[in-house]
Amino acid sequence: METRETAAGERPARTAEEAVERLRAALRGVGVVLPSLRVDPLSVSGEDPYALVDLGRCNLGVASRLAAALSRAPEYAVDTRSGRIGEVMGQVGGRVQLRPVGGGREWDCPPGAVEPAPPDEVLRERVRRLNRESVSGVT
Repeated sequence: METRETAAGERPARTAEEAVERLRAALRGVGVVLPSLRVDPLSVSGEDPYALVDLGRCNLGVASRLAAALSRAPEYAVDTRSGRIGEVMGQVGGRVQLRPVGGGREWDCPPGAVEPAPPDEVLRERVRRLNRESVSGVT
């Protein structure tokens, strides 16, 4: 049987409302606000056990920001305080949020302690993580 560590953002939402709130927070994190984002009330009232999420309508500016956010390649940075490499997830409260390469718990870092990660170091970190997982039987 295969097991895999699941980050909080990867696990399925337990309710439709939770899914909408997580989507709203993720979109807000990349500067996109969909005012009419909601659970479709008709899909909840029927016999179908899977509620639908109504993304609603948006203007061209919001659609462009959403497309840019979805097509953006991950950006990696080094936390110079610890030397850890992480994927830049966004900024909250003036602090940069980094997630370990390959997933895991995010951590906050002051902007002054963040430097771009060299591509070869990101690759090394990915290989290290894969090696750790294969040794521990996670992959």
